[in-house]
Amino acid sequence: MAETKKVDNTVTGKGSIRIADEVVAIIAGLAATEIEGVAGMSGGVVGGIAEMLGRKNLSKGVKVEVGEKEAAVDLYIIVEFGVRIPDVALKIQENVKQAIETMTGLSVVETNVHVQGVAFPEAEHTKEEEQRVK
Repeated sequence: MAETKKVDNTVTGKGSIRIADEVVAIIAGLAATEIEGVAGMSGGVVGGIAEMLGRKNLSKGVKVEVGEKEAAVDLYIIVEFGVRIPDVALKIQENVKQAIETMTGLSVVETNVHVQGVAFPEAEHTKEEEQRVK
């Protein structure tokens, strides 16, 4: 979980601007889940099982390290079965970097993508199968 502390302390003529680490983590999580082929974010491996998390937990599966002007991001994702993982990871890196830099003004020095699992499509059940299994 991202710590809540100041990320950027910009002093203007009208006061200072502070961005919490969790805000950067949410931006990164949302940017990652926008990419086609990402099934969701992973909360990490607990007991050897990658846990699938929904959109309500966008800062989950994201670890950020933020300095005064730079940020490094680690993303833990689950990909959809059948996608080319290197292509998906590259798109995630580009989208996350652009989103953070555009919204916060921080320079993203690295975006590491950790693939924690693969989501398989749900098997379609026929009415006959549903009647047999109750």
